[in-house]
Amino acid sequence: MEAAEYKRKYIGFAFKQTIPVMLGYIFLGIAFGLLLQNAGYSFVWAFLASVVIYAGSMQFVLVSLLAAGAGLLHTAVMTLFINGRHIFYGLSYVEKYKKMGKAYPYMVFSLTDETYSVLCSVKIPEGMEEKKVFFWISLLDQCYWITGSVIGALAGSHIPFNSKGIDFSMTALFVVIVVEQWQGQKSHFPALLGAVCGIAWLLILGPDQFILPALCSCMVVLLLARRYMGLEDETKEVAGNTEEREVG
Repeated sequence: MEAAEYKRKYIGFAFKQTIPVMLGYIFLGIAFGLLLQNAGYSFVWAFLASVVIYAGSMQFVLVSLLAAGAGLLHTAVMTLFINGRHIFYGLSYVEKYKKMGKAYPYMVFSLTDETYSVLCSVKIPEGMEEKKVFFWISLLDQCYWITGSVIGALAGSHIPFNSKGIDFSMTALFVVIVVEQWQGQKSHFPALLGAVCGIAWLLILGPDQFILPALCSCMVVLLLARRYMGLEDETKEVAGNTEEREVG
């Protein structure tokens, strides 16, 4: 099989697996591009942010941080707490990614909630290499996000558009993530804890200062109480499912 045909085979298969992600990423990317352009940044910055940062929900938060002139340390801490979940569910793919050679750093960088979901459920056809399928799925997902971001920024700069309310897409994204986690997890303690901490610190510090204290307090309580919430059992269950997929 020629190299071009070989590549088309992998891209075609990966595209079919990522169609649901494409439909979501294109529109969320457009929303991000519109917000960034409305904050005074051109499509070039939307492109660079989606290429270099590629952090989904954190990119929406980044717009407000840039508008508020937030410092580097504050931004770094926010990023850690908002996207730190990738560290935990990404552990099940460390060994797989290490076997991918030069693609290893990119695979770690490109792992998102949606990409992880696709990789967990995809069934590799006979005659295809898993590592190449994984690579093209990850790359296509990022391309969808980049495309949406650039489209949104270009549309916002050339078409008169009232962006009021578009930032609600970030809230909607978080709601979807919370609902999915609520349905997929046996223990609802983390979600309830997040709600309690958020409301408590909002009442204490107000809307401009409550996020970081709320995230920190949630993290501390979760770390102290993890053995009592069934998280260790769920981690073992995920690892067991991964091993079963590898054997199969």
